Amino acid sequence: MTNQPNILVLMVDQLNGTLFPDGPASFLHTPNLRRLAERSVRFTNAYTASPLCAPGRASFMSGLLPSRTRVYDNAAEFVSDIPTYAHHLRRAGYYTCLSGKMHFVGPDQLHGFEERLTTDVYPADFGWTPDYRAPHERVDWWYHNLGSVTGAGVAEITNQLEYDDEVATLATQKLYQLSRGADPRPWALTVSFTHPHDPYVARRKYWDLYPDAPGVTTPALAFDALDPHSQRIQVANDYKNFDITADHVTRARRGYFANVSYIDDKIGELLDVLDATRAADNTVILFVSDHGDMLGEKGLWFKMSFLEGAARVPLMLSAPGLSPGRVTTPVSTLDVTATLGEIAGLDLGDMAPWTEGTSLLPVADGAARGPVPLEYAAEASVSPMIALIDEGFKYTACKADPEQLFDLAADPAELTNFAQDPAQATRVQHFRTLAGARWDLERFDADVRESQARRLVVYPALRRGNYYPWDHQPLARASERFMRNHMDLNVLEESQRFPRGE
Repeated sequence: MTNQPNILVLMVDQLNGTLFPDGPASFLHTPNLRRLAERSVRFTNAYTASPLCAPGRASFMSGLLPSRTRVYDNAAEFVSDIPTYAHHLRRAGYYTCLSGKMHFVGPDQLHGFEERLTTDVYPADFGWTPDYRAPHERVDWWYHNLGSVTGAGVAEITNQLEYDDEVATLATQKLYQLSRGADPRPWALTVSFTHPHDPYVARRKYWDLYPDAPGVTTPALAFDALDPHSQRIQVANDYKNFDITADHVTRARRGYFANVSYIDDKIGELLDVLDATRAADNTVILFVSDHGDMLGEKGLWFKMSFLEGAARVPLMLSAPGLSPGRVTTPVSTLDVTATLGEIAGLDLGDMAPWTEGTSLLPVADGAARGPVPLEYAAEASVSPMIALIDEGFKYTACKADPEQLFDLAADPAELTNFAQDPAQATRVQHFRTLAGARWDLERFDADVRESQARRLVVYPALRRGNYYPWDHQPLARASERFMRNHMDLNVLEESQRFPRGE
């Protein structure tokens, strides 16, 4: 594209991609996402780079897997010398802004964004560092547990609702400000919500939309019937101390779907401002989630897994000149940076040897994407895990666990592991070759352990004596708002009006 369009990135948290087979599933009350889907390329088989917040988001912003970003878990620093799409766009002349969550850990809380409207919903320090040296110990004060399931229900305000209300309010204000044209640059606004991430607590108006929320398709499996990593997830979620009933499952899923509708309303507010300020025709919109949620399938909840519910995400792209349609080719959130770069007319060739994503524009026209890689090295793992998706199959490997091979077309619930099937020996070897060329799992494991050991020294040290947190503190700049005596009030009134002369 020769003209640099505006860019609106809409990110949500923990939205299961299987609910978006071609836009939102029919039972979801999501009129705004449905109208966005109608004008978008819908990538129905999109996968996170890593099924956890901070690693997945660092990969989404940089086009690099966690083994390259070193954001292995929710307490690993995202270092400042890794370019993100915000850096690339800003260097090319864009105004770049973030409203909402991105779970940056470390003193750099901008990573290329010129302005950040909110603080983050999560801490920016090393306090949530896992420890591979104690693989069977739960850290009760921060790990997920199944209380999010048993506590599902209705509330008019929660910590998370307060956050996302603010994210949407400040983002709509920013869109209005941008419409006034004081800054001639194209803009790239990222709006990132924390819903529908658990806890599964929703406002009554959204809860009442789902009196008959669909149930799980794969009932809970006995602990011994789960693969080793899924067993570790259950332990990490403290499954022994919760008796999850059918009613708990129903209520948790209802709260989750209700919060999808809540987010749909927030996205609708943003789309309405684009329409009202006549910016819609020159704005690219990308909608994506950082990872999914198992939602009780096989008895599993939340993320941390390569299974479809946790690893697959919705990804939709609406852009001027891009024909809407459904694309089934597997793609990755790693592809976002290259895609936005091509849309903005940027040459990212100087970074090509080190990036792992590819532009989605050729894929939308039918080009192949190649195998999709995933990594996971955070809680509930005891050694880094890798996965590859190629030719309709998903392969997973880990030093600590048996290989897995799933036929995603014939077995979408991933109930049968074909890794030991003699008929699939050639395919398994194909994946082993691909994985061997991409990963050194011994080195990966050593790197993660070193990172954890360093952080487990640094964090308690920094909490001794004076403590200077890295959490982002948004600048209010009250002296530059509304009417002040250093402003020409006549010019001010005219310049702050859009449209003018009507």
